[in-house]
Amino acid sequence: MNKNDKKKNEKLSFAATMKNSWFAMKLAAAICPSFIVHTFIMWLIGQSEWVFFDGVFMKVIVNDLSEGRDFKSILSFILICGLIFCILSIYNNYVDNVVYPLKTNRLYGGIYRKLYAKAKNVELSCYEDPDFYNRYTMAMDGAEQKVVAVIKGMIGAVIGAVASVLVFYMMYDIDHYAMLFIISPLIGNFIFGNLKNKYEYKRYTDQAPNEKVLNYVSRMMYLPDGAKEIRLSNVFSLMRKQYREATVNNVKVAGKYAFQNAHMSFWRITFTFTVIFEGVLLYAIYRNRVTGTITLAELTIMASLMVAMTWILIRVFENVMEVLKNGMYMNNLRRFLEYEEKIPEDFDGEMPDADFKSLEFKNVSFSYKDKEIIHDLSFKINKGEIAALVGHNGAGKTTIIKLMLRLYDPDQGMILYNGKDIKTYNLKAYRDIFATTFQDFKLFGMTVKENVLMGRHYENENELVKGALKKADVLDRILELDNGIDSVMTKEFDEDGCVLSGGESQKVAVARTFIKEAPMKIFDEPSSALDPIAEYELFNSIIAEGQDHTMLFISHRLSSVKNCDKVFMLEKGTLIEEGTHKELMEQNGSYAAMYKKQAMNYLAIENEEEVIA
Repeated sequence: MNKNDKKKNEKLSFAATMKNSWFAMKLAAAICPSFIVHTFIMWLIGQSEWVFFDGVFMKVIVNDLSEGRDFKSILSFILICGLIFCILSIYNNYVDNVVYPLKTNRLYGGIYRKLYAKAKNVELSCYEDPDFYNRYTMAMDGAEQKVVAVIKGMIGAVIGAVASVLVFYMMYDIDHYAMLFIISPLIGNFIFGNLKNKYEYKRYTDQAPNEKVLNYVSRMMYLPDGAKEIRLSNVFSLMRKQYREATVNNVKVAGKYAFQNAHMSFWRITFTFTVIFEGVLLYAIYRNRVTGTITLAELTIMASLMVAMTWILIRVFENVMEVLKNGMYMNNLRRFLEYEEKIPEDFDGEMPDADFKSLEFKNVSFSYKDKEIIHDLSFKINKGEIAALVGHNGAGKTTIIKLMLRLYDPDQGMILYNGKDIKTYNLKAYRDIFATTFQDFKLFGMTVKENVLMGRHYENENELVKGALKKADVLDRILELDNGIDSVMTKEFDEDGCVLSGGESQKVAVARTFIKEAPMKIFDEPSSALDPIAEYELFNSIIAEGQDHTMLFISHRLSSVKNCDKVFMLEKGTLIEEGTHKELMEQNGSYAAMYKKQAMNYLAIENEEEVIA
């Protein structure tokens, strides 16, 4: 989100706000049209009752009493009206207690399905952009409640406007000048109410970054992720400082807009309620008692109509303000849902050939936030080869994997699969060519089996899962658990959930790559949490897996890449050396220097002859 976007957020025009509100209406109509229908009927009944009771019912009763009509006819009229009101009340209660709970849940579910689908479909870089992430969190913040508020507000405003015209006509028939009092709630709501809503929205957007900090600290206090570090260090004091600073900033923001909000609230209430209520009643009494230009019956009807008109107008303006206020919030929702993905997850292109022949980087450059990470990179991996990316931290190894999987697109150059630009392929089908384990893997609050399968389904799943766990050298540990591969991981949802060590968890993540049948398998630092012996055994399994697959892995320990067909040495996003382990050692360049330094630290594994070789 750039600065112009932020200004648009802060200064939305009336037309833009109404566009946002209409978007919310269309969104709801697509998910649950019956919700809109029932809302329309409810508002129609409610406003009709006001108009009928104060404009028709009271007039008939007062006129009948003035004309001396018999009690029986008056009672019959009252009973018939009472029966109609009773039936309408039954419907209102039915909608409030049965229809709305069901329909709103359906509406809520539909809205969040769209939000989650969009969140899943946007490119990875969106989640690395703080401005976009702020927009996403604001879009998710009570989205369903704001959509419902906009629907009720728009329908209520339209029906209320029609009802106010009818009451206006009835009042105009009694006294033309009394209509001047309607200007008062117009000023109160449209001017002062609108200003108040704008200040509230500004306060909300100013507090959003602080709320993100508060939510993060609160989350870290009840999730197990940082529990050990909190107890074994003074990091809690830093988190408390973050929380305190965010709270202080929120208070400052609230104070910044406090006077404006209070000021606007006072004038809104004064013009909306005090002036019209007191003014109309004093005017009607003046005409009856001083000038004698209206009868007591007309005064009664006029007072009743004024009360109806006042409340109808107040509801109309409240609904308009609700639409305007939530229309501003809807801006985040609309812009998020209408965001055009640069790499949409549902991109449909040519189906890639399942027969892996080659994967090539051709003069690829890539920058992240104006900092170049990959520069003019070219290399090629052929079918059946075992290749490795090596280099110091920050060399761009993991970024290469992300580019390879089209989590990012290069700024320059091309990535070719079987000789064709990967941008031409159906994205999901293209990614299915790869089975990948990332260094920053995530285990989910599901069973071990589900964490390995990751939503995929196979025949003989239990055997396949166990086989993958065995390759990853963690099967015995999993079978020790009470429920074996059906044991729930983490204690977030199950107090009996299993908590594995870092190395064991990494092995479970590696098992995901072993179980997926894919032409190319990628391992990004698969042994970072393992001891040397466990790492040695894991890489034996990985190399064995490479007999039937094309393989690429990143490793910080160069002794594990000795059996690779190709080793790519990277430095600052540039390929500086390429070849087999033996060829690179003979070049005696950067790779050889790094290998020798590491080997000297692992004399129990490498002997001096191997170091010199």
